[in-house]
Amino acid sequence: MSGDGGGLMGAGGAAPAPAESWRRRTDWRKETGEGYMPSGREITPEAERILEHVNGDRLWQRHMELARFGARSDGGVDRQALSAEEIEARAHLIGIARARGFGVATDPAGNLFFRLQGREPHLPPVLSGSHMDSQPTGGRFDGIYGVLAAFEVLEAIRDAGHTPRRSIEAVAWMNEEGSRFAPGMMGSEAFAGVRPLDEILGVRDADGVSVAAALAAVNLAFPDVPLRELGQPVEAYVEAHIEQGPVLEAEGRVVGAVTGIQGKQTYRVTVTGEEAHAGTKPMAERRDALIAASAMVQRLHAIARSTADDLMLTFGRFTVSPNAPSVVPAKVVFSIDLRHFDTGLMQGFGAAIPDLCAELAGGCGVVVEPLVDAPSLVFPEALRDRIRDIAAVLGHPVMDLASAAGHDARHLHAIAPTAMIFIPCHQGISHHPTERAEPEHLHAGARVLAALLTELAG
Repeated sequence: MSGDGGGLMGAGGAAPAPAESWRRRTDWRKETGEGYMPSGREITPEAERILEHVNGDRLWQRHMELARFGARSDGGVDRQALSAEEIEARAHLIGIARARGFGVATDPAGNLFFRLQGREPHLPPVLSGSHMDSQPTGGRFDGIYGVLAAFEVLEAIRDAGHTPRRSIEAVAWMNEEGSRFAPGMMGSEAFAGVRPLDEILGVRDADGVSVAAALAAVNLAFPDVPLRELGQPVEAYVEAHIEQGPVLEAEGRVVGAVTGIQGKQTYRVTVTGEEAHAGTKPMAERRDALIAASAMVQRLHAIARSTADDLMLTFGRFTVSPNAPSVVPAKVVFSIDLRHFDTGLMQGFGAAIPDLCAELAGGCGVVVEPLVDAPSLVFPEALRDRIRDIAAVLGHPVMDLASAAGHDARHLHAIAPTAMIFIPCHQGISHHPTERAEPEHLHAGARVLAALLTELAG
């Protein structure tokens, strides 16, 4: 922890725990917390006063308001990174922030910050947030809950008339999803120094629009929003999020103290063959990129299934060229998403991908491009314990569980003590229009977040 804030242990840079540490009984996804003894620490008087002002109705209304931007006819949300829909969502929240007297700023990576000024503004702030962008067929809660929960904490502190020692900032990280621009988590990567900004700015979407061009459009829409330097010292970071899994709901728990995040690797595979007439080119003479790519997918999928039951392998995007019904495909580009809590197992599988693809290419060329290599991580125990304590004091059933999904917290973990708070997600459905969280759970998570941020800010 930076400054003099009390020395929470386990900030970024700690070595990932062995694979066995993720497995309690037979399920790596959860720890029920049986045998856990609360510390007995009550929440602070300041936090108690602020909690009276955490408004669940207001928080729910904020979600419904933001869901209008990119609204789908099926009730979902399509609000991809740096799109016109996201610009509209930013404008809405900026307007509310200014009306409440919060500072607003952005940075060269397109991250958006809302600041409640502390008594000692020179001290590193406490950050909390998530992301505003969605998948093309996303829901109303993934990512945006973390932004709006943090924003609700700022509003509650303002309503309570409290001024913390440290400033608190709610943040919306740019392009967490990686749907329009791959890979995801670009904003938090740039902020934490994980990926060079120039590399991020050069990435293009399917229409050839670069991140730099899309960011220019965003900045043009908000000429009066100050641009600050990229990155800053951070006292601590806390991210609230829907679980995107079924564990909390199944266990009857309201709050999850997230133990860590499983490892992830992503690849882009480009298979190059040759166009040919579908009616005249003999099958035996074809260099069919789609047939070669299909063979790679089938083999990799079979090997993954036989390697480990909990190894997650996904082929999320396929692009076929020229994509004409009477032409043999000449080029296929597809994505690979590989995840597991055992970093060694994941990396071993990933290392074999290029050779296997080359083996199955036939007469085609193939290039396997690594995009992301993120090992498993464990969040600081002190912050996890405090989440459990606060939840217990507030009467919310709580448990430990690990995150199988990726989050911007991964990159903040490298530069500051970091924690995550999960709330239930109906049937574990996410990245889908039917994604749902209950209003009372949104409220409960925001209350735990409010108490923790108040303590961290002093």
